[in-house]
Amino acid sequence: MTDSPLDRLKALLLRQWERFGRQTPLEGLGIMVEQQPSELIHSVYRASFCGVLQGAKVSFLGERAYRYDRGKCLIASMDLPVTARIVEASPDRPYMAFSLAIDPATIADLVLEDGQGGQGTGPAASLTTVAVGELDEGLLDPLARLFALLDSPRDLAVLAPLIRREMVWRLLGGPHGAMLRQIGLADSRMARIARVVSWIRDNFDQPLRVPDLAALAGMSPASFHRHFRAATAMTPVQYQKQIRLQAARRMLLADGVEVASVGYAIGYESPSQFSRDYRRLFGEPPGRDAAVMRSGIMVGVEG
Repeated sequence: MTDSPLDRLKALLLRQWERFGRQTPLEGLGIMVEQQPSELIHSVYRASFCGVLQGAKVSFLGERAYRYDRGKCLIASMDLPVTARIVEASPDRPYMAFSLAIDPATIADLVLEDGQGGQGTGPAASLTTVAVGELDEGLLDPLARLFALLDSPRDLAVLAPLIRREMVWRLLGGPHGAMLRQIGLADSRMARIARVVSWIRDNFDQPLRVPDLAALAGMSPASFHRHFRAATAMTPVQYQKQIRLQAARRMLLADGVEVASVGYAIGYESPSQFSRDYRRLFGEPPGRDAAVMRSGIMVGVEG
């Protein structure tokens, strides 16, 4: 029996996993192979396209749950702090997945070039920022070419941007194209919320004032608060706290600095409040959690 396109892509992914591990030579392309279900994984999904070739995963944005398994993908249209869990994996049938970053500038270029705005076949545009869809053959073919390019470093730099552009075009023409198209439209509600999200991500250690964020989005405070929550499933303060605490976890793992110093570095004024918030999110106080991570427990990756 002839292998399906999905099976051929799975073989390519496994070959590159054996060569490179999680991080491939192509910026923005990560791969994952896991032989057992996971505990909760905390991470920030960037604007990206994540596909599962075998096994299954559930991602949580606030109280919203998104399950995707073999032949399915999750599309995120802006930076979102999420928790996730691999729910199907075994040594005989490991979880196999990839994550490919989506450049909003590419979406904007394609929307401008397309006379009809790159309209998809899905529902009207809204503030939906995460969706699950099918890995159809229109996506599997360029994905296979992209994975094969990892074998040819000289070709990778020239051809990979063209293939990534092709995949964004395919996504724009698919069921969730309306969602993606919004981040390519400079004055759309989603693009304005994404602008604020980027500011919080880059300035998470700074005090947060909702009126200033609303002004950045060009909205009234009440309208901004409503649209931000619709897009991210959390308030601006909750979003900032998630970004801060995930940054703290990375700092504790990488630097081994004192817990109180980390709390101050990410913007907390009270070490005790930092420890309480950290434990509420990760289940352990900062010092103990850092010790566990250094002993080899996986923190989590996208995909």
